[in-house]
Amino acid sequence: MLPSPQPLSRRAIRIAGVVQGVGLRPAVIRFARDLGLVGFVVNETVSVRIEVEGPADRLETFVDRLPSSLPLLARVDSMEVEDAPLGGETEFQILVGERVIPSGDAPALEAIPADLAPCAACLREMDDPASRRYRYPFISCVDCGPRYTIVAETPYDRHRTSMAALPPCDACERECADPGDRRFLSQTDSCPSCGPRLSLIRSGAAALRDEAALAAAVTLLRAGGILAVKGAGGFTLACDATNDSAVALLRDRKRRPHKPFAVMGRSLEELERIVSLSDRERETLLSPARPIVLAGRRRRARISRHVAPFLTELGVFLPPTPLQRLLLRDGPPLQVMTSGNLSGEPLAKDDDEAQERLAHVADAFLVHDRTIVARADDSVVREIDGRVTALRRARGFVPAGIPLPLEATTAVLAVGAGEKNTVCLAAGRSAFLSPHLGELDDPVAFAAFQEAIRRLQRLHGCPAVAVAHDLHPDLRSTRWALDSGLQAIPVQHHHAHVASCMVEHGRVDPVIGVAFDGTGLGEDGAIRGGEFLVADLRSFRRIGQLRPIALAGGEAAIREPWRLGLAALRDAGCRIPTDPSPGKVGAVLRLLEGQPLHATGAGRWFDAVSAICGLRAEISYDAQAALELEATARGASTWPPFEFDVLDAGGTFEIDLRPTIRGIDAVLRRFGGRTPRHYGAVQSVAARFHGTMAEAIRAGCRRARNEGAPGAVALAGGCFQNALLVHETRRRLEADGFEVLVNRLVPPNDGGIALGQAAIAAARLSPAAGS
Repeated sequence: MLPSPQPLSRRAIRIAGVVQGVGLRPAVIRFARDLGLVGFVVNETVSVRIEVEGPADRLETFVDRLPSSLPLLARVDSMEVEDAPLGGETEFQILVGERVIPSGDAPALEAIPADLAPCAACLREMDDPASRRYRYPFISCVDCGPRYTIVAETPYDRHRTSMAALPPCDACERECADPGDRRFLSQTDSCPSCGPRLSLIRSGAAALRDEAALAAAVTLLRAGGILAVKGAGGFTLACDATNDSAVALLRDRKRRPHKPFAVMGRSLEELERIVSLSDRERETLLSPARPIVLAGRRRRARISRHVAPFLTELGVFLPPTPLQRLLLRDGPPLQVMTSGNLSGEPLAKDDDEAQERLAHVADAFLVHDRTIVARADDSVVREIDGRVTALRRARGFVPAGIPLPLEATTAVLAVGAGEKNTVCLAAGRSAFLSPHLGELDDPVAFAAFQEAIRRLQRLHGCPAVAVAHDLHPDLRSTRWALDSGLQAIPVQHHHAHVASCMVEHGRVDPVIGVAFDGTGLGEDGAIRGGEFLVADLRSFRRIGQLRPIALAGGEAAIREPWRLGLAALRDAGCRIPTDPSPGKVGAVLRLLEGQPLHATGAGRWFDAVSAICGLRAEISYDAQAALELEATARGASTWPPFEFDVLDAGGTFEIDLRPTIRGIDAVLRRFGGRTPRHYGAVQSVAARFHGTMAEAIRAGCRRARNEGAPGAVALAGGCFQNALLVHETRRRLEADGFEVLVNRLVPPNDGGIALGQAAIAAARLSPAAGS
């Protein structure tokens, strides 16, 4: 007698996280068919829904083993399982078409991953002369290729990406339909017959195509020319990184006199000829995100002196796209690859835009006919105190979400600061940062800012009802927020910095916040930048600050640190140096005798010391003086910190750096003056000043703890991009028993401030906030 067939059951499963564009549906269909189950899998707006039917024991196996059966690139943040009525299908299939999320569900969950560098299987195929994709510049599969930068809408299907304009040929269609093929359901699948095509455009010459375009581009690079290349999220400008004339020409045309350029290498071995890499830095360079990694320059590295003048580190990375890999393989093995823009602008994204804006920079344009939907600059990271820290978060990391330590019951948009701008959307237990957008005073950047706001809400299916913004009324981001019609929530600049660090570490309860950056408006209207706070995610109180430094000439003092050096020397009672330019010192002294603006900015003190040491009198990019001071300090042996005082200041404390400046002045005078030719003395001063600032933070935190503050310290703000400062500060604080929190996932600079704004606004809007 035959056994009775088992009764059938059905389960409905919804998975949220990084679940679209990573090969999840092909993995699900293979797993279900292996178990003899029927049903379907379909992309929803920001999740994937699976309905599966069969005998109860096999359904239990499917549900239990599903998370471990998904592709490596998938990330499951939540998985809901419920019973469902029988559907009666005869096979398991993939449905194409959006399923609307029911009203009331929290929709702000990730759906698609960031752009992914070519995987090993695609690279092998690209190098195989027998493959139909041999030397194909747009090779990809379910494990790699563009994602964020080509998606217009979710759910993620080809017709909602810029690949919709490039329908697959019959051969690619067969691959996409074959469950046994690694390109099964690949939305970016293409080949030389049907995919994007290369073109080289040069003034006065006919456009070249495909291999001829690539060959001409390589010839141009080898001859010392400048090439504009359409990359993953926008245009980059390339030249031979070992050719002094080419790099100097790029600097001149790009109007970028000193700011360092990034160098892309043919291989890890090529990069290791010019930089020393730790194991963690190698791992990061090889990761699918392919960020720029700041690493120590080797002595006598064969690289142009114009790549990163006056610095001891180089930004290096490996090709994030197949096209760039071909340029490196055929052309110079080390190439400058820098943002395709002029100083202060966002990178160009579209072909016409690039040819208009970069006409006087590039000698030729290597383009293709796949549209870039979303701008995404190259990400930049640095190993700080043994951990990789994001300094610019864009391609390769966006749109990955950041878990929130509280529920954002109201969808909140945060619009960030004015420089290094990003915007953030928070809903449910997740926050999503846009890519780096740049300085909003530039009209192109402001247009990108507005598009990023629309895109965040569109991709995550979540319109914001409130907007968090900086206190500064003149920032374009603030003005946009106040004009938006949304509920506006003002957030103090340094509270937002500290909150961004707290979010990363899952903190809600109070911490000591040390907010060190250049400039941020206080709630009292004062210009701040070096503050000690006791803060949670709803509120803060200031407990201390650095001594204010005079900004003689206002913004001019930030561009010309010699003014800050002069102000610091005068404030400390030191002898004023001889005026090298008749009238300039006298004019500034007259400003200082009046009532100039003052700021507590820690960054301004680093600038002042750099100027006093004779390292940098004027800057051409943000934080240049401080970066060169850190680079100088790295060559010194250990020296004790200079003296400073901790003074009472009406219920708070003030770190008085006048004794420090007097000590610096005495050392430099003893060794013959403030000039870099006495470099040993300058190195000593630079190192001792870093130690002094770390010791001052320690003193402030000790005082705060003695007065009842908590034992966790969040180090936040742009000054904590300085690896030496972080190391010296952490070492001292941990010796005193403090727990030290620093940013890693988001930049400690203003690029991470929108995350803090969003978290603070979400906390204030939470029902618990009023209880």
